[in-house]
Amino acid sequence: MAVTVPPNSQLNLQVSHAIICLRYVLLDARYTVYVIDTDVVYRSRALWVPDAATLVISDLHIGRDEASNVQLPLGERDDLLERIQTHLNALTPETVVVAGDIFHRFEGATSESRTTLAALIDACTDVGARCVFVRGNHDTGLDSTHHTTVVDSYTLNGLPEESPKTVICHGHVEPATTAERYIIGHDHPAITIEGQRHPCFLSVPDGYQDADIIMLPAFSRLAAGVSINTASGSDLQSPLITQLEHAQPTIYDDQAAKSLSFPPLQSLRAML
Repeated sequence: MAVTVPPNSQLNLQVSHAIICLRYVLLDARYTVYVIDTDVVYRSRALWVPDAATLVISDLHIGRDEASNVQLPLGERDDLLERIQTHLNALTPETVVVAGDIFHRFEGATSESRTTLAALIDACTDVGARCVFVRGNHDTGLDSTHHTTVVDSYTLNGLPEESPKTVICHGHVEPATTAERYIIGHDHPAITIEGQRHPCFLSVPDGYQDADIIMLPAFSRLAAGVSINTASGSDLQSPLITQLEHAQPTIYDDQAAKSLSFPPLQSLRAML
């Protein structure tokens, strides 16, 4: 049974979320709650880890507009910087980690793309945050482009002892660092509810070698992604997620300024 609410309503997504979760609790005999990420805060295409004072974003794909002639109303540079600045002003992080695919072009960044990245670094520096760039599959020349911290993976520091060891990597290859939780990007997950496509986070318990996974949506609004409505693990490019049945999507509702976590996909799909 699909959830039906009035289209184009500001409350459309929130009403759908409430009905889906109620049906899940009342009707689904397989009811299980997966709570694997209570120490993180979902934001608009970004993840905030308060204990580490770290903001995590992924898949900027700077230069995507140049490569495809697709434009945003503000222009790609201003759009990226405006949204990043919103997070910086609200959180004043100590560290900003970009989990790969900073640039879009495989063959190297253009001067315009490098200027955009320099402006991003300046914005972070202005609030006292350091930038850490994790290499993605698009970032072949990143370390020779900017004098900043560039790594294959980044381990979060400052977490309480009871928190899982958390490693941030892009997710396009299997990580060399062992962790209890991985924060990744790469596949740009999205879900369609009531005809509206939403970028989403995916939380996967025991997703990779008994470690939990949090997959971030693309920070770029120009990057295409994988629709998880009917996708299987084999439809994802990341080797860290091989099945999606237990993956729990979370959408950030920009209008309401709140995150909405949905049931695992094995149950959610029957309600869409």
